[in-house]
Amino acid sequence: MGRMEWIKKIMIIVLGSMLAAYGITLALYAGFGGATLAIVWQGMSKTFHISIGMASLIVALIMIVFVFFYDRSQLNIGTILYQLVYSFCVDLFADAHVYSSHLWLNAVIMILGVMLFAVGTGFYASASMGRGSYEALTFSLAEKNHWQVKGVRMILDVLMVIVGVALGGKFGICAIATILFSGPVIQFTTAKTKKLLAI
Repeated sequence: MGRMEWIKKIMIIVLGSMLAAYGITLALYAGFGGATLAIVWQGMSKTFHISIGMASLIVALIMIVFVFFYDRSQLNIGTILYQLVYSFCVDLFADAHVYSSHLWLNAVIMILGVMLFAVGTGFYASASMGRGSYEALTFSLAEKNHWQVKGVRMILDVLMVIVGVALGGKFGICAIATILFSGPVIQFTTAKTKKLLAI
């Protein structure tokens, strides 16, 4: 891989990570509960009195350890880079959103956040320099077992909701929207980005 190709992929990972973090926080603070994985962060944040960003980092490390032993081909420099940028930006963007007094408008903002998260996730995953922890878990299970990415993601999302609620996270419409939309959008964005950017 040439130097320019490497720089392009690093930029894709950083931009995708920032977009995914902005989307997840936009959805998280809209008032409809957390996006699936964010419910786990919420529960951990309440239970252990840590920030959402720190909770996301701890969850990520657990997933990375699993993937390391299950299918380490999913891990690379991008895995670490993504997680550092993502967890930092989750806390950075926590108070960077403006919501409305209208419930329906906040619901639209929440759905927009879920879509931005999925697009950002698909964007950085297309760089193929190691996936983020949750994506590494998703793709390792899908590719090793010849399952569809969207199916695996939807099952994992349901499991994250169950664990998150057990820890004290808030379940709501946001989780349902994430389960329905994120898998297909991630799969679509990854394929399109690879084609458009020739990577």
